[in-house]
Amino acid sequence: MNATKKIVRALGLCSGGLDSMMSGLVLRQQGIEVEWVTFETPFFNAAKARKASEMTGIPLTVKPIYNVYIKMLKNPPAGYGKYMNPCMDCHTLMFKLAGEMMPEGNFDFLFSGEVLGQRPMSQNKPSLHYVAKHSGYKGYILRPLSAKNLPETIPEKEGLVDRQQLLDIAGRGRKRQMELAKKFGITEYPAPAGGCLLTDVGYSRRLKDLFVHQENCTEEELHLLKYGRHFRLNPDTKLIVGRTEKDNENILKYHNPQTDTVIDVKDYPGPTALVPHGGAKDVIYLTGSICVGYSKASNLTLIDVVVKTPHGEDTIEVIGIPTSDFKKLLI
Repeated sequence: MNATKKIVRALGLCSGGLDSMMSGLVLRQQGIEVEWVTFETPFFNAAKARKASEMTGIPLTVKPIYNVYIKMLKNPPAGYGKYMNPCMDCHTLMFKLAGEMMPEGNFDFLFSGEVLGQRPMSQNKPSLHYVAKHSGYKGYILRPLSAKNLPETIPEKEGLVDRQQLLDIAGRGRKRQMELAKKFGITEYPAPAGGCLLTDVGYSRRLKDLFVHQENCTEEELHLLKYGRHFRLNPDTKLIVGRTEKDNENILKYHNPQTDTVIDVKDYPGPTALVPHGGAKDVIYLTGSICVGYSKASNLTLIDVVVKTPHGEDTIEVIGIPTSDFKKLLI
């Protein structure tokens, strides 16, 4: 009687991009049961991964990881990239967290859609080695799209994966991945541009300012960095002024009514402004004047401004400041 063939299971990191999808499908083509995990923080979400899961039928687990991620982000051992992106330590952390899921899901190894040389700093051989070593799962991380360009992994050595059916893609081009997608019947996939806010120059500047001036920050404060204009008024006080109606809505959505001060120009169309953690009386008057400067009210007369604090609501009179006078305070 023949022994029952072992069912091989693999857990992959999924960004939702073309490479993620192809890596999962290449393994599934071998008869391997594949699943994905994607992690969420204020800097990136699971929207693309969810869509990839729907298109391919590969099961997806979504996990929020804010607390452990922010700890790493403040002091990444390998440092930052061009902006506030700790790519090597980010990938290390994700593989570590995915690895911790292996026993419960009975997974034999981990995989990702990383392609050797596609990103010169984070997807070269030393970087991939760094991630594997420091994640604690060296030998158990397979990159199916570039496997033949990389050292043989434990699942390949043990015959759980047929190395001959893996690929040798390298470099920044996507021609071979697109040909694969056509073969698998995948006709829709996102552009290769990254979806991580930590690679955005404006967001990174605001984040760095926040880290310099606050020892701790909430998840909501990191969401607020995405919206409006941000001003550093003094070491203890910053101001956020909405640019659009959507900004205004999100400023109110993510602010903390128990600590923050909200400012609105009375009787005139204008932005919603926020002073996280509030501020001294003179600072609130300054923020009111800045808010009026961005409104439809005149800068030449006294204008009523509504100030809402955790202690109640008040109305103050201010004269608007022309926007050119305080642009130097922009973060």
